[in-house]
Amino acid sequence: MNLLAWPLIISLFSAALCMALWQQPLWQRRLGLVGSGANALVAIVLLQTVLRDGVQVLHIANWHAPFGITLVADLLSAIMVAMTAVMGLSVHFYSWFCMDRDIETYGFHSLFHFLLLGVYSSFLTGDIFNLYVSFEIMLIASFVLLALGNRRAQIEGALKYMALNLFGSFLFLGGAGILYGLLGTLNMADVAVKLATVDNPSLTNALALVFLVAFGLKAAVFPFFSWLPASYHTPPSAVSAIFAALLTKVGVYCLMRFFSLIFVGDQSFTHEIIAVIGLSGMVFGVLGAVSKNEIRRILSFHSISQIGYMIFGFAMMTPLAIAGALFYVLHHSIVKSNLFLIGGAIHRIFGSYHLSRLGGLYRSHPFLAAVFLITALSLAGLPPLSGFFAKIFLVQAAFLDDRPLAVFIMLAVGLFTLISMSKIFDKAFWKPLSSEHKPSPIEPSPSAQLGMMLPITFLAILTLLLGLGVPFAYDVFYQAAEQILNPSEYIDRVLGGAP
Repeated sequence: MNLLAWPLIISLFSAALCMALWQQPLWQRRLGLVGSGANALVAIVLLQTVLRDGVQVLHIANWHAPFGITLVADLLSAIMVAMTAVMGLSVHFYSWFCMDRDIETYGFHSLFHFLLLGVYSSFLTGDIFNLYVSFEIMLIASFVLLALGNRRAQIEGALKYMALNLFGSFLFLGGAGILYGLLGTLNMADVAVKLATVDNPSLTNALALVFLVAFGLKAAVFPFFSWLPASYHTPPSAVSAIFAALLTKVGVYCLMRFFSLIFVGDQSFTHEIIAVIGLSGMVFGVLGAVSKNEIRRILSFHSISQIGYMIFGFAMMTPLAIAGALFYVLHHSIVKSNLFLIGGAIHRIFGSYHLSRLGGLYRSHPFLAAVFLITALSLAGLPPLSGFFAKIFLVQAAFLDDRPLAVFIMLAVGLFTLISMSKIFDKAFWKPLSSEHKPSPIEPSPSAQLGMMLPITFLAILTLLLGLGVPFAYDVFYQAAEQILNPSEYIDRVLGGAP
């Protein structure tokens, strides 16, 4: 069977089996982890196949586009699928040792795989309606994951998340309906071909803005980001970590896909709006992070800031800028997810995320301090870590594109990011613990601490390796950028009976 179907099949069967075993959490953990591992292997093979053979297409039941359901993997999709698989496996392994057993019983592992199913489907579908269905799968699974635990803060965060994302889904569905009424198709490649023949710039720009707002809500870009800091700090750390790794990246992916494949007629209009949104998000996000004193809130606001880098890089529409944006997507997924996992480990030790209640971790847990320092410095963009190269590519692209203000903003935001990460290190790790605050009496056992530290260490090593292996990684991202800028291969393979 074609590789494109396997991530969806594995996620669906893993979710169903975990649901069937809802009263046996140990078997749910085992089957869930096996499913995540299998998807990681499939994703790596898929990426290698796309690198070797080009864009891969699967027409379900042999109904060719634009009449049937089509799965497509170009380099952009393959990179995102591989990222999803690696992060899913890492976070799932971490959850084995930190997740509350009552939450497991209520369906955590099944919901986790349903969430991954929606993410994989979003990255692989070649059809706008099926993309909408994928969004709804993600929305339902993520809403329940946010609410698991039934604490007041979780319910409030989940409701805000659900309300704003439902509005985004409403806009998306409305835009898809208008497109179908106008063109008679929702296959992305077919839409790209037919929309280019529509001689009505005002209509296409208005449609582009509808999709920009819909995907901007999903990606938590400025000014549509309020749901993210209201919700990411409420669920268990493993849930926050997988959300930080994947959910907003689906919105970023959709912006890249739609505004490089479909809405390309007036890029001087659409992409300048995206550039302004990206730069504004960088500033507002980092200022929000600097003002907070709770680890998860700081990290949540930083997500808004970092998303700004990604979409600004895409807005410049040069190979270097898009390669830098893709590098940034992968870097951020690894680093931000790991910081949430580290925050969860700190919470298990002290029973709190608030910096005023923490201290002394550099002495009591030196390895955790070292791993945090590597990850935090990567987020801030210091060499030789992945964050440095992700930022330097974007800065160089902005300089070559004659955007001095953007260069200044990116460098200044990087400095403020370093300041906020230094605040966490100083207050949680370096300063002595106040006599008023003691470690939690339910600090995890040595075996649980080891289990939690394995994925944390793996992700820290990954950000270091991504920085040290930047020539190879950049070559892959540059190829992906060229495909994005020249979507003819994507269109030809989908509409011409691709392998």
